[in-house]
Amino acid sequence: MKRSFLFILLAILLPSSMAHAAGPIQVLLLDGQAAGAYHQWKLTTPVLKKELEETGLFQVTIATSPESPSGDFSQFHPDFSKYQVVVSNLDSPDWPADLKAQFEGYMQNGGGLVIVHAADNSFPDWTAFNQMAGIGGWRKRDEKAGPLWYFQDGKLVSDPTPGNAGNHGLRIPFRVDTRDPQHPIMKGLPSSWMHYGDELYSKLRGPGQNMTVLATAYSDPANHGTGHDEPMLLVLHYGKGRIFHTVIGHDAAALSAAPNGLLQARSPRRSPPPSQPPTQ
Repeated sequence: MKRSFLFILLAILLPSSMAHAAGPIQVLLLDGQAAGAYHQWKLTTPVLKKELEETGLFQVTIATSPESPSGDFSQFHPDFSKYQVVVSNLDSPDWPADLKAQFEGYMQNGGGLVIVHAADNSFPDWTAFNQMAGIGGWRKRDEKAGPLWYFQDGKLVSDPTPGNAGNHGLRIPFRVDTRDPQHPIMKGLPSSWMHYGDELYSKLRGPGQNMTVLATAYSDPANHGTGHDEPMLLVLHYGKGRIFHTVIGHDAAALSAAPNGLLQARSPRRSPPPSQPPTQ
């Protein structure tokens, strides 16, 4: 069966007792805003919903957030406690304080969160969200948001060099390399594969707390890249909550790509993937 990353991740992000529950796993899919028309959440949300529900394991409810800061939030009160996991396809600059506090409580008490692509650009001034995401870009983030994170010589490093966060080149295919082959999410996946043409995010900044990088991609200077192996897939903890963050997935085609074959083509990279999980 073709497996998208979202299906793989949700199946493993959730405790086994939830995965084997009598009914479908309840998912809240957030959308409603993007920093620009280039992130078309009205097109990508149906793809995410379909990928989950066609497995027969998940029941997806969509919650479309008002736009911030001008939107009316008086009727937007999602009950996070009804859902085992929240999937964020939302790139919003802010939320009301009470809504943020409710979501923090949900995560502290063991909620699940999947952050998809541009959703990591959200909420630059929300400390807890940035701890959940580990890294993010754009929306005026700079060194105050945290160091840059990338792999160098096979190890995850933090780089305090000042500057704005967020960069990518043209949407072209690129190589993804597994960094933690023993992690349950990565077991059974290729050690390296070519990903469909997508935005390869680089220069992402953040606190990087409780963060494990599962896969990286080389950001080629020939395509406006950094020359570093940049995080693509990562997992984190926030309180009792568990988070999966996928940097890839700009559009419907990229979201539908599946790493179900061994890599045949070559593409440049600097830092070879280790045979064992890196020491962090």
